[in-house]
Amino acid sequence: MRGFLATYLRELLILKNRFFRFILSLSVNPALYIIAFGIGLGKNININGKSYLEFLIPGLIAATTMMQAFAINVEINISRFYLKLFEEFQAAPISSIGYALGEVFSGVTRAFLATFVILFIAFLAKVKINLNLYFFITVFFNAFIFASLGLASAMFIKSHADQALITNFIITPMMFLGGTFFPTKNLPIFIRPIIETLPLTLVSHTLRSIALNNTFMFSNLLILFILSLLCFFIAVYSVQRSKD
Repeated sequence: MRGFLATYLRELLILKNRFFRFILSLSVNPALYIIAFGIGLGKNININGKSYLEFLIPGLIAATTMMQAFAINVEINISRFYLKLFEEFQAAPISSIGYALGEVFSGVTRAFLATFVILFIAFLAKVKINLNLYFFITVFFNAFIFASLGLASAMFIKSHADQALITNFIITPMMFLGGTFFPTKNLPIFIRPIIETLPLTLVSHTLRSIALNNTFMFSNLLILFILSLLCFFIAVYSVQRSKD
């Protein structure tokens, strides 16, 4: 527990020192997507009886929280390759689980800040969506999964170039194809089954069901919970492997 708190509080201190810049940077992309796609392109588009802007917001939250949670790999890489802080964690009496949990929760924290920024922008745009506990639980699972994967990728890669490949070939395509900007049923039949199995697609569908219809399937949360455990196990293994 002490290892988790030490790691997590360190990340919070870093975030505190650049909090306003971080919030400002979080605001830019969602605002542009809402203006360009939601207001500009989708002004006269309705999907299942809802405005396109109402359709867009839950998917945008899913994609943005994924990106922000996964982005902890950048900070970890800087700590490993340049600041050599990971060696200090290795020498300190901190377990792999404690270190991994601290880093993952820092990604979850960033993801929730992104969520609140998007919800505030949606409020300003007068978008009405339903919010409840299950909505935020889904956001938590999404952030936990991708923060765990971000930590694992940071431990396995050997350079920043390798990290860019992961982002460009996995994370970015998932953002645009995982039900963020359009219904996945519009995809070609040969690729749709693959897209439907992606975690982000499941999160987008779940958040959209809650936000627009105030309904969801408990089985979706169970699947996300299992994925969270699996991805965290991979993250812990990657940290332990880097120590050995």
